[in-house]
Amino acid sequence: MAEGNERFLRLMEPGYAKALAFARSLSRSRSDGDDLMQEALVRALTRLGNLRDDAAFRAWFYRIVINVHRTRSRRAFWRRFLQLGETTAKDDDSSESGGDYRISDWSPDAAEAARRARESLANLPAEQRESIVLFEVEGWTVEEIAVLHRVSASAVKSRLARGRARLRAYYEKRFGAHGIPSLVTGDSP
Repeated sequence: MAEGNERFLRLMEPGYAKALAFARSLSRSRSDGDDLMQEALVRALTRLGNLRDDAAFRAWFYRIVINVHRTRSRRAFWRRFLQLGETTAKDDDSSESGGDYRISDWSPDAAEAARRARESLANLPAEQRESIVLFEVEGWTVEEIAVLHRVSASAVKSRLARGRARLRAYYEKRFGAHGIPSLVTGDSP
């Protein structure tokens, strides 16, 4: 088992920060993203024996993060219909660390823009949110996303275009036309 742990650490270490940022971007809050990452790490560690090629680790791990995210999203969707009498407090990311975790030069404007982006992304369907975060934030190519999601490149392009359109509509409705970020107004790949 120690060999498996060492292998996992060796493979995970170079991309840990980016994977954590990806998990947080998919989630509605920073703490949800941290929980998502923890669950994905545990699942990946227990299934590391199934990974045959170490070079495929990045895509394999991101696939696990996406699967965990989708499972959690389905659970959250159905929970809305089950009234348990408990309401959860909304996370306040700005109080945790004094700002957004991906912005090195924190400012009130940057924190507000990050909050708006998280809120807007949270309103997208999982496939569109994942595709936009992978393409725009993580810098993956359309082809890499297609392989990861096991769909065609044109399906990824459709998800990006539809996701951008939904983001644009949400931003216009919620924040006005002046608050629309560049990725929402950009051209499709």
